[in-house]
Order: sequence, then structure tokens, then C-alpha cells
Amino acid sequence: MTDTITIPGYKAGTWTIDPSHSEVSFSVRHLLISKVKGKFEKFDATFVTAENPLDSTVTAKVEVASINTNDENRDGHLRTNDFFDAPSHPELTFVSTGIRYEGGDFLVDGDLTIKGVTKPVTFDLEFGGFQDDLYGNYKAGLTATTKINRNDFGVSWNAPLEAGGVLVGDEVTITIDLQASLQK
Repeated sequence: MTDTITIPGYKAGTWTIDPSHSEVSFSVRHLLISKVKGKFEKFDATFVTAENPLDSTVTAKVEVASINTNDENRDGHLRTNDFFDAPSHPELTFVSTGIRYEGGDFLVDGDLTIKGVTKPVTFDLEFGGFQDDLYGNYKAGLTATTKINRNDFGVSWNAPLEAGGVLVGDEVTITIDLQASLQK
């Protein structure tokens, strides 16, 4: 592990999400032959980048009721206790516990809470870069990806299929595409 990392264009400070250029999405196997994809329409995050990038932090939250898989009936079912239990657990949260640089890759460790269950996860982080926008705002772009087993978080509903197997896969890929603005 390296003690200090240099990233071209990197600046220390507090960053907030630009929601019109960001997305929190997921995919999971359906019928074990294809993938259902969805996203959360309402989310927020704050990054505090330190002089040393490895000392930076992130906190994020997602509004469960904002789930959108392009199927109202499925979205309604996902909000129930069978899945996310939105009335009792209205937010998913993530709080970083550390950032590592290993083998040329940035890894963000943290605690993910879904349905009241908190587990450690690691996101693979890919920097898109840094750029001034047309209005003089300094922007950062990044993609963070992780895979979780939904059963680890108590999201365990399923239905057996006549031909064998189950309706919903256990592994969920979470992808976060973000553009953030450095606060002045």
C-alpha cells in the first residue's frame, strides 16, 4: 500500500452530488436467464477529499421509495417487507471506513445499511477525471461498483420456478455513476 497518491487534477475539499449527471443503479438476475435493472431516483452524497486522497471520506443515502425498474407493480413489491420494507427502512446508507490503492485500483471500504442491516462492502472506484464546467464549477466524475448478496441484508424473498431455480438471483451489482461539484 502506498502512503500518498497523486491524482492529476485532484483538489481537497467538500464535494456534493450533481443529481442531473449522476445515477445509482443495480442489476439482478431474473428467472436466472436475464437481468432486471433499476435505479433510485432520489439520493445524496457528500465527499470530503483530504490532501492525501487515501484519507478522504464519503457518506451517502438513497431514498428506498424512489426505486424505479420501469414496472410499477414490481416497484411496489420491492417497497414492501418482502424486499426493502420502505415504510420501516426509508433509506439505504453508506459510510466509508477507508480508501485503499491496490494494484493500480482505488477501493473504497465502508458500511452499507439496507433494511436495517449493516455490512462491510468494498466499491471498486474508477475516476473519470476532473474538469471545470461552463459556469466555473470544478467537477469530478467517477464510477463505483460493488456486488452484494441481497440475503446478507435480509432482502430474501424469492419464488421457485417449475422448471427449477428461482425467480430472483441472490447477487446484486450496484453501480454508482457520479458527477460532483467542489464547494467554493
